[in-house]
Amino acid sequence: MVAPPADTASPEPAASGFGHYLAGLDLAGRKVVVVGGGSVAQRRLPNLVSVGADVHVIAIEATPAVESYPGITLHQRAYADGDLDGAWYAMACTDDPEVNAAVVAEAERRHTFCVRADDARYGTAVTPASGRHRDVQFGVLAGGDHKLSASLRAAISRALADGELAVEEAPHPPGVALVGGGPGDPDLITVRGLRLLMAADVVVADRLAPPALLAALGPQVEIIDAAKVPYGRAMKQEAINDVLVARAKEGKFVVRFKGGDPYVYGRGFEELQACVAAGVPVTVVPGITSPISVPASAGIPVTHRGVTHEVVIVSGHVAPDHPDSLVDWPALGKLRGTLVLMMAVERIDKFTAALLEGGRPADTPVALIENGSLPTQRLVRTDLAHAAQTAADENLKPPAIVVIGAVAGFTDADALIGG
Repeated sequence: MVAPPADTASPEPAASGFGHYLAGLDLAGRKVVVVGGGSVAQRRLPNLVSVGADVHVIAIEATPAVESYPGITLHQRAYADGDLDGAWYAMACTDDPEVNAAVVAEAERRHTFCVRADDARYGTAVTPASGRHRDVQFGVLAGGDHKLSASLRAAISRALADGELAVEEAPHPPGVALVGGGPGDPDLITVRGLRLLMAADVVVADRLAPPALLAALGPQVEIIDAAKVPYGRAMKQEAINDVLVARAKEGKFVVRFKGGDPYVYGRGFEELQACVAAGVPVTVVPGITSPISVPASAGIPVTHRGVTHEVVIVSGHVAPDHPDSLVDWPALGKLRGTLVLMMAVERIDKFTAALLEGGRPADTPVALIENGSLPTQRLVRTDLAHAAQTAADENLKPPAIVVIGAVAGFTDADALIGG
């Protein structure tokens, strides 16, 4: 325990009673000292590291998240007077009021602004409830009422996201963004993916890109249908590459909008190569991929402790005996873990036959999931021996995911059993 020096401690709050002056600090490359390694400090680290601060954490004990946090320097010891030497900003985040008081006292002597997390009145700075919308940052201070400031931040974030609070923004620079839209539910797109989609001049959309998000775009946005209908008409990949490059060279910001993730059977890397070859700036935004998220939406984990140590995702766009097939089906038949088949509906009889021939037991559980994550989602359970017939009987249609393995047999009742 460290007590503040008698000649510097003050029993009165440091704040003047006039509120706080909001300012944006440039902390890139500048030393910031955080005293304490618990959950309070843990919540402060992401913003500090994201702006490039030289973060030093001083703590006798640190949470696992703090101990392993990238981009910080951890000093696992007690705070000592002098630890703020060279600091531009400090945070007293321990659960010991005397230590926090000592940190504030040293900061005052050094003319370094300091947040006191346990009692903001006694610090010389406060941390606002901060948010971000596209390229706009904002902060809320509510006189020390943390619940009120957090509530206001959430309300502002919602209003910005919904368009109720409009922000005039400069046009996005020309280029291409390959954006994964997730498995179908419009709420499952990433924050960054949504931000770039809303900034687009042109959207080149796949059939499985969430249509509700396309409907939210303004009338000024050009939407190009690049649908690839299974076993039907499709926009050729070369034509897609050409339109991405052409529109970007016209000075437009183009979003290539896909279902799932651009790099999981989405030909995203081919599109990146085309943009790079043409000298067009390109950004890749990963998406929530359907072979993991669709089973999850149906209550099926693709891994489970003591059940499976492997997950194999396999494309079913060509049959096992097709000369273009790159899959070792006999090897897959010998696996004991989870197998997830994509684009497999039309040839499921051939895939299950290959797996049975490779040694996979006939009673292996199988889950057939149609329209995963959408209100029309449908889950059908069977086993490997009967999967093809079940798919035919149930008139299973794309998009559908086939999950093969012990986890495919998990039901709601299994969720009630502790692991």
